[in-house]
Amino acid sequence: MLRLPALLAMLFCAAAALAQPAAETQAPVAAASPAATNAAATNAAAPPAAANPAPFVLKDTEVRTIRAKALQRDYEIYVSLPPSYHSAPRRRFPVLFVSDGDYSFPLVRSIAQRVGNRAQGLEEFILVGLSYAVGDTRQFSRRRDYTPTPNGEKTRDESGRPPVFGEAEEYRRFLADELMPFVAATYRTDTNRSIYAGHSYGGLFGVHILLTEPKMFSHYILGSPSLWFDQKVMFAREKAYADANKDLKANVLMAIASYETVNKASNDPRFSRNLDMIADMQEFEKALRSRDYPGLSLTSEIIPGEDHLTVFPAIITRGLMWALPARRD
Repeated sequence: MLRLPALLAMLFCAAAALAQPAAETQAPVAAASPAATNAAATNAAAPPAAANPAPFVLKDTEVRTIRAKALQRDYEIYVSLPPSYHSAPRRRFPVLFVSDGDYSFPLVRSIAQRVGNRAQGLEEFILVGLSYAVGDTRQFSRRRDYTPTPNGEKTRDESGRPPVFGEAEEYRRFLADELMPFVAATYRTDTNRSIYAGHSYGGLFGVHILLTEPKMFSHYILGSPSLWFDQKVMFAREKAYADANKDLKANVLMAIASYETVNKASNDPRFSRNLDMIADMQEFEKALRSRDYPGLSLTSEIIPGEDHLTVFPAIITRGLMWALPARRD
């Protein structure tokens, strides 16, 4: 007498044979494991992967290309509009221009949203990320555009081209004469409150603007400025400015990481090997304070636990809270 499992197996095989067309033969199929069966069912239920998946897009942002006529180059700028920009059509907003936009723009935008907390922590503002010249590598563009003299480091660009230095003044004029007027004409900006933020070479460029046309921005956030550049040329320029001017009307925040100094007693690789950027910044601060400029408001800070590569998020967070505290209307 057949046991029940065997009988059921025979009935199943007979039914399967009757279901096949007479002209077809079926090759034996290996039994699938439960895991394989479940995976097949999942894949069958899932939609096919898109051949060209959509890119991630930041809401309320724009990319504009600006022609630098005198320089014969194109520059992209990234623009982020504040949450109430469209709902408050009569309102004008301060503008924060930040260098090295490819890195800084999404970072600053995210920090501003978090710290801003729906305008409870920060005043809303328009963010403009200053990107690099179209067709240039990041290194090539920033070395050329952010440095004040042609006497740069002996190095090579990743593109293979020899680096170019010393066009900070030409780039500053492009910002002042073409890019900033375009932003003011295109968006509802408060032109009396334009803020500059930059780090490293971007901080050096901010110092160049400060000593060349300080009224260009109402606030300067200068992170880890590369004051060592070209045998500390900016110290000589600071003295030249002081000799020719009785005032420097600007609000300045300088900040740097605690590891941006030389510590020969430590093996910690986060310390600088040969550049004491903290000492440079403190010396520059001392020089500015010694002038007794009535219109200068100067703040400085050394941020503990950070190094040159990690400090910018902390600097910009402090800078936003310093330059754009929440409005208490």
